[in-house]
Amino acid sequence: MKTQVAIIGGGPSGLLLAQLLHRRGIDSVVLERKTKDYVLGRIRAGVLEQGLVQLMQEAGCADRLHAEGLVHDGTLISYGDTMFRIDFTEHTGTPVIVYGQTEVTRDLYAAREQAGGATEFNVDNVVIRGADTDACHVTYTVHGQARRIDCDFVAGCDGFHGVSRQTIPLDVRCEYEKVYPFGWLGILSETPPVNHELIYANSPRGFALCSMRNDNLSRYYIQCSLSDKPDDWTDEAFWQELKRRIPADQAARLVTGPSIEKSIAPLRSFVTEPMRWGRLFLCGDAAHIVPPTGAKGLNTAASDVHYLYNGLRDFYENGSSAGIDSYSQKALARVWKAERFSWWFSSLMHRYPDQSEFDLKMQVADLEFLRTNMAAQKAMAENYIGLPY
Repeated sequence: MKTQVAIIGGGPSGLLLAQLLHRRGIDSVVLERKTKDYVLGRIRAGVLEQGLVQLMQEAGCADRLHAEGLVHDGTLISYGDTMFRIDFTEHTGTPVIVYGQTEVTRDLYAAREQAGGATEFNVDNVVIRGADTDACHVTYTVHGQARRIDCDFVAGCDGFHGVSRQTIPLDVRCEYEKVYPFGWLGILSETPPVNHELIYANSPRGFALCSMRNDNLSRYYIQCSLSDKPDDWTDEAFWQELKRRIPADQAARLVTGPSIEKSIAPLRSFVTEPMRWGRLFLCGDAAHIVPPTGAKGLNTAASDVHYLYNGLRDFYENGSSAGIDSYSQKALARVWKAERFSWWFSSLMHRYPDQSEFDLKMQVADLEFLRTNMAAQKAMAENYIGLPY
């Protein structure tokens, strides 16, 4: 089999890149390790920057997003019973849209299938070969049968545990990582959200987040120990703990119900450099991970897709390699700013096991400064709605 771009990974970043390339007449094959149902069953964040929304529009996949997505003009931050609002549109003129990552992926799969794009599922033993030569190709197996794709380029959109990053030699790769000493216990419930905007809560008992997927589907999180397991928490225990961590007036309004999904996610910051090696390009979680605080994971992957798509388009349409040659530099410049914001916001809102009384006073002072200072609120709003590409 031959194609112009082999895309490893059938999640949202790989599918978005494939659809954007398709609309410019650039051929691709998508290889996915799991089944389509498995990919669509993964529960992920749902706060979309306008940059991602615009890419979905360019991909021709934004109709349902605009029809069903919830436009958020701001977010709420609490500490104790004090709560204040960061107004995105006042400070930046731009909102975010709450629309689940699963729905983004569903829309992209529908477009891929309508376009007749080649997608292989249940792919095993993927090996990227010759990425540093002019004979780049990918070998893999499907149901035990060996296959090969010859290609011009490979886009590694296969996540933190995928093969793409590992293909880059260790003497070329430089990796940076921070592991946080806690996780997020999250539940999904068929209940109305406690508030029409997200609430990020700093509590003496730990962080909490009140989010939603739509008007009757809520997503809630609480900071928990890395040693906890989802089964350690009954629904009743979760709701009681969440109520203790959010302002009393919000807790009184909280509608509880049985969880339909419950999971624990560890938090880490991770970046690998460079994001290009020869004809191989890393996108999204294959190259970087951010804590979920501030919802930058999918959005940062989208900015990678933006830079790579435009670089490949320039290569095929104009014969210029300038875009792909500068891909890693441009992508990493924005990635590190998103990493900084996610690290800062996580540090502001969570309780750390080694925090001293001085550290806690500094955290409150930082929250007070953010509450009362318009310049600080503007800086946060600019980062939250997404820095320009």
